[in-house]
Amino acid sequence: MISSLENKTRRRPRLIRTLTDGDLPLVGSTHSGEGDNQLLDSYSKTIAAVVNRVAPSVVNIRVLSGERGQGGGSGFIIARDGFILTNSHVVSGAREIEVALHDGRVVSANLIGTDPETDLAVIRIDAPDLQHARLADSSGIRVGQIAIAVGSPYGFQQTVTAGIVSALGRSMRAESGRLMDEIIQTDAALNPGNSGGPLLNSAGEVIGVNTAVILPAQGICFAIASNTAHFVAGWLVKDGRIRRSSIGVAGQNVQLHPRVVRFHKLPADRGVLVMELDPGSPAVIAGLQKGDTIVGFKGHPIETIDDLHKQLVASEIGAPSPIMFLRGTEKLFRMIVPRELPIAQPLRRKHFNQRTK
Repeated sequence: MISSLENKTRRRPRLIRTLTDGDLPLVGSTHSGEGDNQLLDSYSKTIAAVVNRVAPSVVNIRVLSGERGQGGGSGFIIARDGFILTNSHVVSGAREIEVALHDGRVVSANLIGTDPETDLAVIRIDAPDLQHARLADSSGIRVGQIAIAVGSPYGFQQTVTAGIVSALGRSMRAESGRLMDEIIQTDAALNPGNSGGPLLNSAGEVIGVNTAVILPAQGICFAIASNTAHFVAGWLVKDGRIRRSSIGVAGQNVQLHPRVVRFHKLPADRGVLVMELDPGSPAVIAGLQKGDTIVGFKGHPIETIDDLHKQLVASEIGAPSPIMFLRGTEKLFRMIVPRELPIAQPLRRKHFNQRTK
């Protein structure tokens, strides 16, 4: 027995030497390192391929005289005939716009249309040999996928940053104060000047239009989804603006008394308190009064002002629609005919500084 133990003891150092000599595969060996290098090389190749494909369509926009004086941002060509998509706040109030192309050409641009409600705008240049970017279907985006941003932060043209899609379905306020939905959150670094540039997937397709960052934070950046951009750009090219409807009220989100909710069997415990009414507005014509609380529109519950905005789309212009509201403890119904909303005037704010709701 003693002899057997001695033999085991004697063999133990040999076993240790065997392991340290690399005779057996160990975690963290050179084989694993080679795999990491291959992954990093594949990632680098993907980023480089995307940049090579899309860079010719990304432009630097210079606003020579606008509401904020000289400024600018980024944009990208969406059609071979010179249409460029960018942010509304980049070209807001511009009287003269210049576009610097990938190949060094500098050409003047005309403003086709802006939509402050979604912070998108379309400008156009007249130049040959243009390469356009392709808009992807943003409904297929997944959290965690590669996100690549190309733009001109602080005037440094063709700057590339990469990260991932951090979250989907965010909401944020546009320049006009209206809520924008389906916003993409990414950690791809964005800075002033990236506004209006493309956010790309690994196939080199545009999944979003970079629009804002939260300045005190690190790696919290936002982009307007490509499906929204596709819809808005189409209407801006066609009509120069997006049509929306209005009923002419200024409201405030309020909590409803639980007894009122139970008595009227309301689907929600919040509504929109009417604070002001425009003279001669659809709301006045329909019989709404200051102090009423809107709780429904066309069968949809209205809990907030944003809920009401979502229902007041272009198709509602001139169309009679039922509206439900509370007056005291009484529940009333009226037919209301929304009118076309005048073109929104942007609110003044710090460039490239938005906060989410």
